[in-house]
Amino acid sequence: MSSSVPLARLTFLIVVLTGLGQMTQTLYVPSIGHMAKDFLVDPASLQAVMACYLIPYGLSQFVYGTLSDRFGRKPIIMVGLVIYLMGTLLALFAHEYSLFLAGSFIQGLGIGCGGVMSRTLTRDCFEGKALHKANSLVSMCLMFSPLIAPVLGGYLTSVFGWRSGYLFLALFGAAVVIAMMSWFVETLPASARKNERVSDSYRYVLGNRRFQGYLICLVATFAGVAVFEAAAGVLLGGTLHLKPTLVSILFIVPIPGYLAGAALSSMIASRWNENRALNFGLFAIVAGALVVLIPGAFGHTTVLTLIGGATTYFLGAGILFPAATTGAVSPFPYHAGTAGAVLGGMQNLGAGLATMAASFMPADNQMPLGILMLVASVFAMLGLRRVHHNVPPQEMPLTV
Repeated sequence: MSSSVPLARLTFLIVVLTGLGQMTQTLYVPSIGHMAKDFLVDPASLQAVMACYLIPYGLSQFVYGTLSDRFGRKPIIMVGLVIYLMGTLLALFAHEYSLFLAGSFIQGLGIGCGGVMSRTLTRDCFEGKALHKANSLVSMCLMFSPLIAPVLGGYLTSVFGWRSGYLFLALFGAAVVIAMMSWFVETLPASARKNERVSDSYRYVLGNRRFQGYLICLVATFAGVAVFEAAAGVLLGGTLHLKPTLVSILFIVPIPGYLAGAALSSMIASRWNENRALNFGLFAIVAGALVVLIPGAFGHTTVLTLIGGATTYFLGAGILFPAATTGAVSPFPYHAGTAGAVLGGMQNLGAGLATMAASFMPADNQMPLGILMLVASVFAMLGLRRVHHNVPPQEMPLTV
């Protein structure tokens, strides 16, 4: 594949496309109380908004990925963005809760294209260490959206009302459409597209044992991150009784660890090799899980061990994600869309199952969180063990 596409421009387009989906996921959170009053529902019922958004967001990636391998990246991106804008406008003007949920569902259905493309476009344009560097840069940039969105949502709600957040998303979405139409150059030429059955594409990708190992590693690591995000607020606010403002600050403290990890990932791979980066990342997530687990085993919950352990875990996750994503998609220059779809869809599904499991566990101290993070680390280790016991195959065209 060609690497003539400027990395800065490609990174910017990936970040705004994927960042739109990430901001949609969390922008409304500070507005829950106002939305509940408008829709005459209990604030707790607005948890359904997240589910209505994330389920189609994850599942739609399985469709967008393989379609982009057949028809090219740009038309699939444009279709997804149009669907997203339709859902955003429905949510913006909805005066019934059921219609608002429908709008959130359509939003997720559309912007799932961004989740796929964040893992696919870099593979179209780069290989080897250049691909790892590109994935690390994208991974670092994408961490800023979850930080900005709640702050922006809270400000817009306090000044203009909660619907202004969805007006912002509509305008941002329109700007992304214009950017993609104007600056995005198709990264998958017609000669490289695969005109084959969807089942054949997925069978080919999922049949690669190294891909299976990287997939297990990524799903498990992401599940550990999601479990912390789901449990941190309960432990910090409910168990330690900290003020909401302090909880919000502590909640984002581990994120710089992820940014540092993503930067280290490319540096380690460039100086040594990708396997060394994977081993560094694996060591960090295990260490972070143990820092959370050990005090919890003695019935203690402390800010230092909870946030310190999470920061160490996030550091390892930041190293692992670019390295494992690069290793997973590298064998598939002609099936990058399908590979990216599996990675994105399964990571969201794994995170959902992990947070559901966490919701059934007691939160008297940080031990249950430490257990789940350690279990995730063990599965990540098993995934990488599977990778290291298989020789990377060369991708060959399928006979259709």
